[in-house]
Amino acid sequence: MESAQVLPLVKDPDRLEARLKEIPAEPGVYYMRDAADHVLYIGKSKKLRSRVRSYFRDEHHHSPRIAMMVRQVVDIEFIVTDTEAEALALEANLIKQHQPYYNVLLKDDKKYPWLCITWSEPYPRIFITRKRHGGKKADRFYGPYVDVGLLRRTLHLVKRIFPLRQRPQPLFKDRPCLNYDIGRCPGVCQQLIASEDYHKIVRKVAMVFQGRTEELVNILTQQMEQAAEELNFEQAARLRDQIAGIKALGADQKVALADDTVSRDAIALAADDHHACIQLFQIRAGRLVGRLGFMADAASGTPGAILQRVLEEHYQNVDAIEIPAEILVQHELPETEMLSEFLSQTKGRKVTIVNPQRQVKAELIDMVERNAGYELARTQRFADRNTQALQDLAELLDLPDIPRRIEGYDISHIQGSDAVASQVVFMDGIPAKQHYRHYKIKNPTVRSGHSDDFASMAEVITRRFRKYATAKANGRDIGNGESSVLSRHVSVNSDFPDLVMIDGGKGQLSAVVNALREMNLLEDVKVVSLAKQREEIFLPGESLPLPTDAEQPGVQLLRRLRDEAHRFAVSFHRQQRSDRMRRSRLDDIPGLGYQRQKQLLATFRSIDYLRQATPQQIADVPGIGPRLAQQIYEYFHPPAEEFSSEFTNLSRKSLPEC
Repeated sequence: MESAQVLPLVKDPDRLEARLKEIPAEPGVYYMRDAADHVLYIGKSKKLRSRVRSYFRDEHHHSPRIAMMVRQVVDIEFIVTDTEAEALALEANLIKQHQPYYNVLLKDDKKYPWLCITWSEPYPRIFITRKRHGGKKADRFYGPYVDVGLLRRTLHLVKRIFPLRQRPQPLFKDRPCLNYDIGRCPGVCQQLIASEDYHKIVRKVAMVFQGRTEELVNILTQQMEQAAEELNFEQAARLRDQIAGIKALGADQKVALADDTVSRDAIALAADDHHACIQLFQIRAGRLVGRLGFMADAASGTPGAILQRVLEEHYQNVDAIEIPAEILVQHELPETEMLSEFLSQTKGRKVTIVNPQRQVKAELIDMVERNAGYELARTQRFADRNTQALQDLAELLDLPDIPRRIEGYDISHIQGSDAVASQVVFMDGIPAKQHYRHYKIKNPTVRSGHSDDFASMAEVITRRFRKYATAKANGRDIGNGESSVLSRHVSVNSDFPDLVMIDGGKGQLSAVVNALREMNLLEDVKVVSLAKQREEIFLPGESLPLPTDAEQPGVQLLRRLRDEAHRFAVSFHRQQRSDRMRRSRLDDIPGLGYQRQKQLLATFRSIDYLRQATPQQIADVPGIGPRLAQQIYEYFHPPAEEFSSEFTNLSRKSLPEC
């Protein structure tokens, strides 16, 4: 309550001047906080005092966005660093941690794919993913790549050129598959190749996606010549084929530059009032080896600030050898010298950042900008369709504003067994999978042979909105009123939905309405249901569905949400059912609880493989000692005398007395 009474610094000149005098004229990072203690902005500078003072000196030179931010600042914090490069690295880490609303934040809408190499594993996997988050620190992500088709073709060719693991799981327990026999895989599943040797192969693959194909060809050529000198012609022939395959990857991607000995990146953007599409072309030895794409909010900063943010985030996530000697930029960057110094220190040699104005390099920037324009046009078409659907949905349901966050719920079970529920989230009409959530139904009356979708749905909604009911009972704002509009936009953690969709008819909707009424949230949560058979939309308290056309954009959006909720619920239900069936036989072994069962199945993959294991192999599993391992082994391999005695007893009982 005390922080809410503190005036913004622009309205308290004495406190502002005193705070500015406390900030040193040294390199570092500064925070700006609002009255609710939210971090509004994080910045860096080689002279903190001058940079922070510039925000309060003349508001007329600020964009409307920054001017609004300055009027909310009630406190400024700072961290002093030894060098400008340290300030840049620290700023990037703090932005990732706090996600300030007024910083240039790159959008993570799963639009562009990445290539992941799991260096943390003894035998690294190589795969394409649209989720960069997660994984271990040692794992590396290359990209994001604009052309997913080209990326898939490249990975397919790479797997034909180099012997790599071809399957995520082994096909056989005791022998390799056909890929090993034809030379496509070095026998990873049976560990026929040492981990160190396999890492050497994967490092060569990584060089392809780092744009170091010329360097890789030189290395392989030397190895081929050495193998030929040693009369190892079979190895020399394999290396020759690898060299030919690598050269074929970029045979038609030559870029006309006078100096093709310098590695360089060229970056440009195209923007409208809402979106900024950024393209980064990677050129090595005069050859275009990679085309990366990024998205940002166009209102989050100037074109130069957006480009700088992209370059900072990109180069802090690559190996030093991937940083080029020259970077061509479309607009002047706000902190060119600081970024250049940071990259030079990281690479260990001079890195120059140039804004070309004429001749060949300027033409290259124009080419990158045209490609960014094509991506922007495609983004606009997709955004227009989403906007039209959201506007149509708002009109259809008589919502006060366009729904930004829509949540969908569904129940999945087989006659009550393994009952689960799903919560999926669409942000601005786009699936936001980072906000998806599973629920296991805890209602004791829902069990095998007895299902209750109404009670299950009411339980899920109660669990989802319980914290808001508690907040409202205590007199706190739950984030859905006029007074909280600004705080919802400033805080990235607000997860209160603008609309809730229930998969089902009037029965499911009535159960949810009753649950919300008991929590005193019925007036705060806008809820509808979508019936499967006729795609009918029901509102609370209405006996008849809304008059709609199944093909209108708003209805189609709800159908996409419903289908996604159904898919997510069914997949989780199948996983739960599969886990239960896999564990069912192990439940009969005394002393083998859930966690130990989980360890066994994680190690042996299936009960069939566990049955074939020796007691020593079982004992090597974490948490399984020799004694329990022997019990497990004897469970799958009963002693012969037991079979004999049981058979004898059974025979005596079945034979008639003479």
